[in-house]
This record gives sequence, C-alpha cells and structure tokens, in this order.
Amino acid sequence: MAAENSADAPDYRDTVFLPQTDFPMRAGLPQREPEWLARWERIGIYDRLRERAEGRAPFILHDGPPYANGHLHIGHALNKTIKDIIVRSHQMMGRDARYVPGWDCHGLPIEWKIEEKYRSEGRDKDAVDVVEFRQECRRFADEWIDIQREEFKRLGITGKWDDPYLTMDFHAEAVIAAEFMKLLMNGALYQGSKPVMWSPVEKTALAEAEVEYKDHTSHTIWVRFGIQRPVGEINADGRIYEDIRWTDGASVVIWTTTPWTIPQNRAVAYNPSIAYGLYEVGNVAENATAKSGEKLILADALAQEVMTAAKVDGFTRLRDVGHDELVGLTLAHPLRGVEGGAGEWDYDVPMLPGDHVTDDAGTGFVHTAPSHGDDDYQFGLKFKLPMTYNVEPDGSYRADLPIFGGEAIIQPDGKDGPANVSVIKQLAYAGALLAKGKIKHSYPHSWRSKAPLIYRNTPQWFAAIDAKLNDGMGEYGDTIRTRALTSIDKLVKWWPQSGRNRIHSMVENRPDWVLSRQRAWGVPLTCFVKKGAKPTDPDFLLRDQRVNDNIIAAFEEGGADVWYRDGFKAQVLGNVVNPDDYDQVMDVLDVWFDSGSTHSFVLRDRADGVPDGIADVYLEGTDQHRGWFQSSLLQASATKGRAPYRNVVTHGFTLDEKGMKMSKSLGNTIVPAKVIEQYGADILRLWVAQTDYTADQRIGPEILKGTADSYRRLRNTLRFMLGALSGFDEAERVSPADMPELEQWVLHRLAQLDHAVRKGYDQFDFQGVFQTLFQFCTVDLSAFYFDIRKDSLYCDAPGSLTRRSARTVLDLVFHRLVTWLAPILPFTMEDVWLSRFPSLDDSVHLHDFPVTPADWLNEPLAAKWDHVRRARRVVTAALEVKRSDKTIGASLEAAPVVHVEDAEMLKALKSVPFEDVCIVSDLQLTADPAPNEAFRMAELPGVGVVFELAEGEKCQRCWKILPDVGTHSHPGVCARCDAVLSGA
Repeated sequence: MAAENSADAPDYRDTVFLPQTDFPMRAGLPQREPEWLARWERIGIYDRLRERAEGRAPFILHDGPPYANGHLHIGHALNKTIKDIIVRSHQMMGRDARYVPGWDCHGLPIEWKIEEKYRSEGRDKDAVDVVEFRQECRRFADEWIDIQREEFKRLGITGKWDDPYLTMDFHAEAVIAAEFMKLLMNGALYQGSKPVMWSPVEKTALAEAEVEYKDHTSHTIWVRFGIQRPVGEINADGRIYEDIRWTDGASVVIWTTTPWTIPQNRAVAYNPSIAYGLYEVGNVAENATAKSGEKLILADALAQEVMTAAKVDGFTRLRDVGHDELVGLTLAHPLRGVEGGAGEWDYDVPMLPGDHVTDDAGTGFVHTAPSHGDDDYQFGLKFKLPMTYNVEPDGSYRADLPIFGGEAIIQPDGKDGPANVSVIKQLAYAGALLAKGKIKHSYPHSWRSKAPLIYRNTPQWFAAIDAKLNDGMGEYGDTIRTRALTSIDKLVKWWPQSGRNRIHSMVENRPDWVLSRQRAWGVPLTCFVKKGAKPTDPDFLLRDQRVNDNIIAAFEEGGADVWYRDGFKAQVLGNVVNPDDYDQVMDVLDVWFDSGSTHSFVLRDRADGVPDGIADVYLEGTDQHRGWFQSSLLQASATKGRAPYRNVVTHGFTLDEKGMKMSKSLGNTIVPAKVIEQYGADILRLWVAQTDYTADQRIGPEILKGTADSYRRLRNTLRFMLGALSGFDEAERVSPADMPELEQWVLHRLAQLDHAVRKGYDQFDFQGVFQTLFQFCTVDLSAFYFDIRKDSLYCDAPGSLTRRSARTVLDLVFHRLVTWLAPILPFTMEDVWLSRFPSLDDSVHLHDFPVTPADWLNEPLAAKWDHVRRARRVVTAALEVKRSDKTIGASLEAAPVVHVEDAEMLKALKSVPFEDVCIVSDLQLTADPAPNEAFRMAELPGVGVVFELAEGEKCQRCWKILPDVGTHSHPGVCARCDAVLSGA
C-alpha cells in the first residue's frame, strides 16, 4: 500500500522552499568591479563616510608616499591593500578612519628619468636652465600620479583621491623648507667635510635608505708598510724602546678590498687585545710577490691565511710582538718615493690603537683612509688625522694627483674603472705588494642606478643627531637621538615587535644625517652662509626668523622654483641684511627629509588631519626601518620633539612561488594589472589577507589558483545565505531565548567571532581574521549548520519555530559576516549586500560592524554541543564507509545505533534531535558496550556506530525514510510534510 502510494505520489518539488537568489555563482569580477568603482564615485562614498563619522574619534593611517615614476608592481598592491583593510576595518569599528593618499615627487627617481630622456635626445642636462629642468620633472611626476591613482583605485583602495598630498605642492614645499629651517634655528644643522656614501654615476651623496647591498667582485690586496722608527729612538711620550729588535725590512701588513683608497692612507690601526707575532717567510712560489727571508708582523690568528694568499710554502714565527712594541711606531706610506710620485706620499704613517680592529679576517691591522669610510673618519677625528680630497664627484681621481690623476674608480656606466688596477701595479713597482686576489662580497650599490658606490669625503650639510637642541621641546630628550630612542621604546607600538629591535639598533648606532644632495629637483636647503666665514665660526650660518618667514611666504606663492630665480637672494635678505655678504646654498634636501616631513603638511595642516600631527599608524615594508619610518622619526624628533606615529606596522617582501626575488630578467614578476584582468582585484586582495604579511610572502599562478578556490567556497556560502533568506522579514524574527539550541550555539559562535574579528583588525592581523571567518563559513556553517538545517529551511512550514529561528540566525550571520569581510573583499561584499538590499545610494561600506550582545556567549551550551559535534563526526564517518561501498546512496537511508560510553555525552545527545543533527531518518542511542563490528575512530574513543537501514518508505517531499510515509492524506509523504501541504 505504502509503496504504491509513493510510486503514485505527485511531484512535490514546487512545495519545497528552495533557496531563491539572483546572486550569480560565477563572480565575473574583472568585468563587474569597475561598475562598483563607478558607483562608489557616483555616490561619493568617501566623503559620505566623513559626514557620517562626524564626532567620532579620528583614526589616521598616514600614507607613505610612493614615487611617481612608473606602473604599480606587486609590492605596491600588497602595501596599499593592507593599508586599505586597516582603514576600512577601523571605520567599521566606529572610528572616523581618514586616508589621504600621497606621492613623493622630488628626488633622483624622477630626475633620473628626465636625464635618461635627455641622453636619448642627445641633450646636455647641464645646459638646460635649472627652473626649466625642474618644471619638466614636475610634469613627469604629474603624469605618473594620474596613472598610479587610477591603478590604486582599481585595487579597491578607498581614500581622498580627489585631493591627495604631493610633496611638490607649493604648500608642501613651503612646509618642508620651514621644517628644515627649524634645524637651522635649533642648532642641529651644520656643514661638515666627512666621507659619505657617494654615487659616481649619479654624482650625489646618498642616504642609507637609498643604498642596497649586492654581490660584487672586488680586488683584494695585502700591502707592506715598512717600519721607519729606528731601535732606541725616543718616542713622543719620552719613552725609549730599548727592547725593539726589528730586523731591517720588517713590515706591518694590511689587507683591503678597496685598493683605490691606498693613496689616501693616513694611518694603520691595531688592537692591543690581539696577539701579534713577527714571522719570517720561508720558501715562496715562483710567481709570488712575497720574498724569502722577509719579516712580517701579523695577527697570530691570521698568519696562515696571509701566507697562503702570498703563496708562501713555509714560514717561521720568530717571537711575540707586544703592544708596547707597536704603540707609537711610525710606518712608511707604501707609495713613498715611488717614481713619478712627486713627493705626494713621502710622509710618515702612524700606528694607532683602535677597538674596531679584529682578527676575524685580514691581517689584524687596518689601513685607515679617513676620507673614505665612516669608521676611518671617526678614528681620524680621534687622532686628528688629515683629510684628503683626491676623488672628484664623477668618481675619478683629481686631475693633478701624481700617477693616478683623472683615472676613474667607477665609470659613468657603473663598471669598475682602471684606478684599482693602477694602484695595485704601482704598489708592485714600489715593492709594497705582498699578495693580491679577488673576493666576492656584499657591496653597497645605488638602488636606482644599480651601480657600485664609494665613500667620498666632500663638504655636506648634516643634522647633528647628538647635538643639544635649543627648541624648548625636551620632554623626551634634548637631542634627536635621545628623542628618537625614547619614542621607539615608550611612545610607539611595533607590529611585529621585531621591528622595534631593528629600528632601535639602527638609530642607536647611526651617524649624523646627511641632508644635502648635489642635484636639481627637490626642495633646496634654504639657508645662507656668510662669505669668508668658516663652518666653525658662530656667524657662518644666517639665522634670522624674518628671513625664514620671507622664504616661506615666497614658496607658498611660487613653490621652491623661486629659490633658483634671479634676484631671489636680494628679495628675501634685502630688508634684513646686506645680500652681498652672504652666499646662497644651492644643494637640495635629501628626499627622505621631504617624506619625513609629511606629518607636518598632511597630518597637522590639512582639515582632515589632526591637531597634534601624530598618526595612529605608519605602515610600510621592512626596508623602511632605515627609510621612511626612520626619516620621519628623526625629522619629527628634531622639529616636534617625538615620533609622528603611535603604531608602526611592517610587511615583508613579495617573492615568487619558489621563494625567489622577482625580477624582469628571471621572468617571474607578477603584475597587479594582469592579475586583476584575469581574476579581479578581490582575488588579489584575498591573497593579501591569506598571507602572513609580516614575513616575506609568495605569489604565483598556482597560489592564485588556490586563492580563487578559497574565494569560490566563500562565495558559495554567501550565495546559500542569500537564497535561504529570500523574502525574510521582521515578522519572522525569533528572540534568542526562544530558539532551539542549535541556533543558540550559532549565536554563541557569533559572539566569539565578534571578539576575535575586532581584536584581529585592531591588531592588524588580517590573516587571523580571514582564517577565522573562513573556517567558520566552511566548517561551522557549510559543513555543519547549513547541512543540518537545510531540511527545516526547505521542508518545514514557513511558520515553524525551527525554520523561523534558522532564518533569523541566518539574518544575524549575514549582517556580521558581510560587514566583517567587507574590508578584505569590498567588491564582493558590496555585490552580496546590494543583492539583498538593493538601493540607489546605499553601500555595505556605509555600515559599521553590528553590535553583538555579550549574552549570546553561552559556554555551557558550547561545551554540550562540543559533545554533539564530536559524536556526529563518528556517525558521519561510519555512514561514509557505507556510501563508498554502495550500501546506501544517501545518509537518510540509514538508522544507525550509536553506542556511547561517556554518560555526559550520552545525556547531551539524548537532549537534542540527534537524528536530525546526523541527517539520518532514525537513530538509536545506547549506553551498551559497542559490539566488535561497530565503527570507531581512534581519535574519538568511546563512540561506536552500528549501521542499520532505515525502515519505511521514502517521503517524496523531504526524502526521509519513515514508517508512516503513505499513511496520510497527501500521497507518499511523511506526517511533517503532510501537515505543511495541508497548511496546518
């Protein structure tokens, strides 16, 4: 009878409440995202957010300005997406999250492009009027700003795009000059002659942040310095070294990887804590420059290494050489008396003690050229060693230097010049060359020209970071360094914390800041020096606030170009001092001073800034601990007394799938525009959210495929919710207290998630936020809650408590999930939101994260449902075995017997409709021991499942197999479905 009714039953498909939604399964992001961008621009979403957020506490992420000189690379995409997620999430957590994008417009990156253009046109840059050249740089920057702005917007970055900040705006240039003049007035600025990192190709000094280290093969030489002091001679301190027993020809040996610096040698350093010995050379190879029988002084730890390099087959250690024997010795410069030297090197070279000397490599003695290295310079200051001026801006020796005049150290194309080889040859002619070789080592290069750099002594302008400042802002210290270090430790949070250690070490040990550049495109060093005065004279610099005010007013009106116009000096000095008494400084400021000053004209001066000029967040890559993070820290410490930020977030670099650095030559670059063209911006943003950005990340075709798969799974979850919520209205809503336990458990999970999501966003942990939400969507919702509640949603009567509760919970989940994910996936969440709430001027991004009641948390209920979920796993696994061997086709064909040893678990399972939870037609629970044939899982002991087939017929509407099917007024259905069909 029942079978006959089932077979003859009508088609009930139209009576089932299947999900209804127009939300497409395929996203079509590349085609549809531009539509949302246009929509956001039409409704003015950024400005509307500012209106809605009026009165809220401000939150400002200050944008580190990229250079306006090329298309965006994957690093740009990572950086700006992280920033956007931070801004959007803090806005939706109740702050007024303002974001003003900006561009760095001055400096070598742009100037270099114009010079390349001139070279291709056969034009001489030096023949072009400086103002004309600067205006061409400005036009170039303008063009790239427009291009990059559209590329950033295509990534879904929200911000004040119609009014960004530019370091070349007239007001910005005026403020940069004003900030520089604060250093002039507070005593930090000075002109010094000291070695700086110099680019012979670009003919300018470079800051540390503009230097990258790459492998380079250098000449390396071991050089003899002959001892000049006779035995028994009275030293300067009046002591007579009677115990010195130098044999004629004994030499001190140095080692260097920069042979070109030997003509500038002024001392040899040793360390009194190192053990030295006098060695006699034995047999030597046929082509060696070492001499059999000669005597050499070497560090004991390095003697064998030196002898091997010198091709010495055997040697003898004659005796110890103590500190008392080395102190005060005088050596001969190795080029002393060289033919053609014209007496240039006929001076004595002192032996001096230095803690910087080690016996890790070399000889235990250090060749010292104060004009060509910071350690050497500091050492030279200590012992008052003379400076040399032998190297020109183009990296060649001065023309009148004997023997080597005009020879290049680094050529214009960045390759090694002949200087190193020439010096080596002359040392060999002079009998001073003990050995030579080559070494591959990490060497400084310009990050723009990619050419090697040199240390070069040249007059430059510096900010003294240890000078006591006269500015009345001593709350955190009286010097730039102490203020910076105090800020690092007490005023700033570092994310990750390792960033603190990195920048603290750099600031603690860094030299004075080289502010000047010998270039044309930038903000000039707006100062004047008295003619004929020395840098050490108290009146060398003109310090007068009236002059400063004149300069600032002129820059506000005409920009920094006015500095280069005829008559400007007279214009700003004429009403204060005699212009003829002063020279105008024509160097330009280090571009890092520009970007380091942005807190002043962006955070402090703009209407959308903050009065104290302090940002909540600075965020850039790890290289910016020596770049923008540090220049901003030092600049603000000098001019406002503290760091301009409260939090510093650091991200790593982007590598290819194999962990290789990306380069065009390797063909492994990932171009953001190409990714967007293939997948859409949201996939690129999702990749950012899935990575641990605090370390180096990998990206490539396979990784993007995996990201797209995660996106599809997430999209399917959202699509199901939209369909299941079709037609939902407030009349259906059920209060949490009246809901079944399963719905209350979901609310508990929402309360947990609300805390985790807010904490994650607040701590910039987007990977944690996304993984938490993705696990919730795939595990808690799709694989558990949706799986269980599909039956009620599809088959229960619209007015049933379970169905209404499920739809209420889905509505609550929807509002939270869509807003929580909106900062990460702004395009998709806008699509989801408008699919449910179509509106001409609404947007998900105009809404905050919903407030989640704390009383939704229910730990006892969660503990109980933990029992339920663990037992369900065993049942599900047991049924999967039967499905695999074709015993059943669907879980509803089963009616398992579940044996449970744990009394608390058994009680929990009996208190819920466990058969519905397991999606079976019937189920028995028992405390009886499980028989041997029962299915068990090792990781979930105490639960055994015995498979049984469900008895009865299959309901033609809900597909459950029940004994009562076919016994009701509607053919082929169960009692529940019969009641629904009857309208009960």
